[in-house]
This record gives sequence, structure tokens and C-alpha cells, in this order.
Amino acid sequence: MNGEEHILSLLVQNKPGVLSRVSGIFGRLGYNIESLCVAPTLDRDISRITLVSRANSDFTDKVRKQLDKLVDIIEVEEITPSRSLQREVVLVGLDFPPERRADLLKAMELFGCKMIFMKDDYAVLQAVGTSEETETVLQYFQSLGLNEMARTGIIALPKEKRGDV
Repeated sequence: MNGEEHILSLLVQNKPGVLSRVSGIFGRLGYNIESLCVAPTLDRDISRITLVSRANSDFTDKVRKQLDKLVDIIEVEEITPSRSLQREVVLVGLDFPPERRADLLKAMELFGCKMIFMKDDYAVLQAVGTSEETETVLQYFQSLGLNEMARTGIIALPKEKRGDV
């Protein structure tokens, strides 16, 4: 779906079925979830769902009205890029032959990648950054023997202190 990018942060009860009900609302409203990250907060009974979707400007109001009907939803907040910090983790598996290691090590240093595994002529690197930064890393390593990748999707927090959750 075209439109602007929306990042939502939801605090929810950490119970079975909550994620299914949340994602069901997006499906029923015709919105695609582009990225999704779920993990417990400091309080293990509460999880934070960070999700990204593209939609028109009334997206947040429509989704919030539906989400507020769910019992297990504690808070729904749209996170704006200017008032938040966002990161994504990407793991990159690539060919690491001895004859290209110097170039690959330079690229790793350039992009701030960390090697987390290496065996024979294969390595797995970790890159952390904004979505744009991790996308740049992926594009660059594509020409250097990228075999596979996995990415977390965006996680985000407001720049200002909030409650205890």
C-alpha cells in the first residue's frame, strides 16, 4: 500500500493470542505490516510491539480505534522519526574467501559491522543502524558475495523519558 510510513509502539499484556488479534485488525482494515518486533519490557507481563505500516494520514486514528477495543492493549503511540530513536539489526551471511578478505574487512570497518561468525570461506556479519543505514549495508555487500540475510525490523523509543514501562 502506498502512503507515508507510520511507526506504532504498542504496550500489551504478554499473553497468548494478543499478537494475533493485533495483526488481525491490520488485515481487516486492509493494511500491510511491513516490519514487526515484539519483546517483553522491563515488566515481563507487558510486551512492546513495534510495527511499521504504510498508509494514508487517517491510518493511526482508524487503527487506534480498533486497537483500543482490545482488552489486552495498554497503550498505543505513534512514534515520529524526529522525536524518537530507531534501530534495526541485520545479519548478513556472505562468501569470505581469502583473496577478498582485505576488501571485506575494509567494508566492515566502513559500515561499522561486527563479525559474529567465520568458518573457512563463509562469515556472518552484524550491522546495526537506521533502516536506511542497514539497507545501504545490504546493497553494498550484495556485490561482495551476499548469500543471505535476516533483519529484525525497526525498534524504536521516544527520545524523552516516559513512565516506568
